[in-house]
Amino acid sequence: MLATVGEHVPTGAEWVHEVKWDGVRVLASYDDGRVRFTNRSGRDLAGRWPQPDGGPVSGGGRACRDLVVDGEIIALNERGLPDFRVLTPDASVTYMVFDLLRLDGRDLSSLPLIERRARLEDLDLGGWQVPQQYDDGAMLHEATRQQGLEGIVSKRVDSTYRLGERSRAWLKFPHRFRGSYVVGGWRPQVGTASRLAAVLVGEMTPGGLRYRGRVGSGIGPRQTKALADLLGPLRRSSSPFADEVPRADATGTVWVEPVVVVDVDTHGVGYERLRQPSYQGVRGDLSVEDLLDAR
Repeated sequence: MLATVGEHVPTGAEWVHEVKWDGVRVLASYDDGRVRFTNRSGRDLAGRWPQPDGGPVSGGGRACRDLVVDGEIIALNERGLPDFRVLTPDASVTYMVFDLLRLDGRDLSSLPLIERRARLEDLDLGGWQVPQQYDDGAMLHEATRQQGLEGIVSKRVDSTYRLGERSRAWLKFPHRFRGSYVVGGWRPQVGTASRLAAVLVGEMTPGGLRYRGRVGSGIGPRQTKALADLLGPLRRSSSPFADEVPRADATGTVWVEPVVVVDVDTHGVGYERLRQPSYQGVRGDLSVEDLLDAR
């Protein structure tokens, strides 16, 4: 179930509010003595990270039952804040569990959120964490902004869980202007032919990939190598963008097949070109088709 971007944080007893985590959305299923993690597209994430600390597989007791939960895999940066950029294969990760979809063979998705949440909080999930919910959304929104967190999600207490749907029963309020874009090319550093310095990104639309700008900030030595390895096999002879790329950006660019999705932070939204963009990381859990579906 996906949240819709909201305009105003709702008030009233019919809403609860949670922290919006800067990580990767993951479903976890536990049965036959093992845990399986899958992303939004159903891909098995075994081996992508070390298994999150704790969890029912190591907990025992009531948690060692057939269950499916929804949550976010996060890793903390040097400031102690969840940060998608540090969610690397060698990161120490935590699983934040915020919904319970199945328990002991029973599908709970048709129950209201308030009932699913009560059953979730009654489970012993070991080291997996069940984040707190709040009644005061405005307070949480301001507190998360001051703490440098990503934002909040507001959910109706009577909402059922609609798998794969984007619903207005869940509203998200991000603080940063972050978006997911498709890489269409890369630029080498001045004086080199192969050392990646920036990527050219676009927004996928029904009319094709529309150019949104060049992103170099946030690409350090580690990101340079990882991106070069990822984009190298995707090289092509012509621009994949449906519109014209300015000559200043196109000159010297190595074009690639538009299949890699990255997150970019930008200053302001609604502009033809990204303003002061900063590279945040590859979104291995998102496809170009996901971006079109979310429009």
